[in-house]
Amino acid sequence: MSGHDPYAPESGDPSFDVDSYDVEIDYRVRTNRLEGRATLNAVAAIAVSAVSVDLVGLRATRVRVDGDRRTRFSQGPRKLRVTLPHRLQPGERFSIEIVYAGAPAPRRSRWGTIGWEELEDGALVASQPTGAPTWFPCNDRPDARAPMRLSVTTDAGYLPVLTGRPTGTTTAGGRVTVTSESTVPVATYLVAVHVGPYEQTALEGGEGVRVFAPAQLRRDVTRAFADVPRMRALFDDSFGPYPQEACTLVVTPDELEIPLEAQGLAVFGSNHLVPDEQRLIAHELAHQWFGNSVGIGRWQDIWLNEGFACFAEWLWFERSGAASVAEKAAKHHARLRALPQDLVLSDPGPDLMFDDRVYKRGALTLYALRCAVGTAVFTRVLHEWVATYRHALATTDDFRALAARVAGRDLDDVFTPWLDRVELPPLPRP
Repeated sequence: MSGHDPYAPESGDPSFDVDSYDVEIDYRVRTNRLEGRATLNAVAAIAVSAVSVDLVGLRATRVRVDGDRRTRFSQGPRKLRVTLPHRLQPGERFSIEIVYAGAPAPRRSRWGTIGWEELEDGALVASQPTGAPTWFPCNDRPDARAPMRLSVTTDAGYLPVLTGRPTGTTTAGGRVTVTSESTVPVATYLVAVHVGPYEQTALEGGEGVRVFAPAQLRRDVTRAFADVPRMRALFDDSFGPYPQEACTLVVTPDELEIPLEAQGLAVFGSNHLVPDEQRLIAHELAHQWFGNSVGIGRWQDIWLNEGFACFAEWLWFERSGAASVAEKAAKHHARLRALPQDLVLSDPGPDLMFDDRVYKRGALTLYALRCAVGTAVFTRVLHEWVATYRHALATTDDFRALAARVAGRDLDDVFTPWLDRVELPPLPRP
């Protein structure tokens, strides 16, 4: 348990942790109607008599704690307050079953509208950082990861694509149900459901990769994702074996502003199926190592997700012959130098946590480290980082300490200027 994250202080309840989720939803595309049942198997982190569950825009109609029909609850705009049958002590386990329904919609936030979103013909989930409660009740904290079972039923002619390892698809009464399971711990913001007129498309050489898209996009999808097997091979060599239970790519018929990753899954818009967007495929794939396996427990460490994924783009550019890592570093350093110098990478603040400068300065920090210790040691650092914190939480200080240990020397001369100071350091020399 940790306290409320200062970047998102209204989300989550640090008084309890979730051991596992079991979520079943029934979604009707044409009317945008969602009915759900969620069970949170939990443990008290402190002595507690009532807990708050995040739920936004949907109405809870029944709540049971450990099956107790007398459970009292109340609901506000963002929270479902549940009174426990008796005061629990730290370490005591309990379960909350919540039945809920409504018309899901994205929530407004300082980062824009996030969460469940209707498409022209279907729906998607874009939860980072606080959109998960728009479609299921949860303890929405980045440090509160838990295994999950997920079941989604929808209309005939549509297919749900879910986070997790697929465990079954059934059809009954003209409706389709897909189930999945994540046995590894998953952050709530990394759980996704995508519903659309999808079919599965095979990739040549893409064993273990599932691709879902509308039939009319099949040719474009096959061409756009042809290099995914090579990307995975590169990242396996650079970071360590692929860490997720699934590797699923979804393409919506709609255009999307940006692609979005979830645990073992990423979604792209039809506008991302062009050669100029190859870097985005590499970026989202790299998140399966950085962000989705090696996770952050506090939003201030977001560079550990985005800087690493951006650096992975540069590795792919180099492998594909488009540009060397050094060339990409020089290009983006010049761009950053022309922008305001008002961001501290190790704690950018909530308003700047998704600023492109976090992504590019994060990647440049890794480039500076590689220049300082050499490519061989740098690669050992990344392998050790991924292996040590596989499906676990890590901080910026953890990375600094691990890199110093692997390199065999203090690295404050590298990290302090890039992570802790506002001014942009000079471009490192290979």
